[in-house]
Amino acid sequence: MSVLGWGAGGAAWSWRRQLWPWEEAMVEECRALLSDIVLQPYVTDRWVWRIDPGGGYSVRGAYDLLTYRDEQDVLATTDLVWHKQVPLKVSVVVWRLLRNRLPTKDNLVRRHVITSDSHFSVTGCGGLENAHHLFLSCPVFAPLWSLIRSWVGISSADPLEVHDHFVQFAHSAGSSRARRSFLQLLWLCDIWVVWHERNNIIFKAKKSTVHEMLDKVKTHLLWWMKAF
Repeated sequence: MSVLGWGAGGAAWSWRRQLWPWEEAMVEECRALLSDIVLQPYVTDRWVWRIDPGGGYSVRGAYDLLTYRDEQDVLATTDLVWHKQVPLKVSVVVWRLLRNRLPTKDNLVRRHVITSDSHFSVTGCGGLENAHHLFLSCPVFAPLWSLIRSWVGISSADPLEVHDHFVQFAHSAGSSRARRSFLQLLWLCDIWVVWHERNNIIFKAKKSTVHEMLDKVKTHLLWWMKAF
């Protein structure tokens, strides 16, 4: 598939090298998307903003679209935050996390509580501390998710946004209400443990291994389930 085209003897693309199988699949997908397109040579090309075809693109319209989607994403996780077996203080921490209101270092820099040169993760990994880095991608804390998945026997990819991660994790074991409730509880527990570990590094100079953190998740989970 070094050359691929369509029409009466016309070549649409000519590749300088042989395509990899996954690239061929992408080209075929692109070709399928274009197969129903009818070219109109006598019509002037123009950009169309699908959100507002009549008025066209505007910065205000793009801002409203993005903020609306963010609000919808947060609203989708609202019911998951408040779990009857979880202490209220835990749900409050997660509620603040989903609205980016935790005192993570990026927020502290933004509020001028600390200077920008203090923005780095408390784990010493070299990354800048924000909610996504702290809870999902930090090389010290992120492996906890893999251990938790292995422990309960589920597998899933990690979305880029915290609220998407919450929703996907809670629904990763099927539609059973009991399973969803358990995974919801487990996700909240992970966030609580990581937040405490982060604060222990700052205020007590104590650092746990990822396996010790997993044990703490299991312990908290047992306490919460037995207390109900």
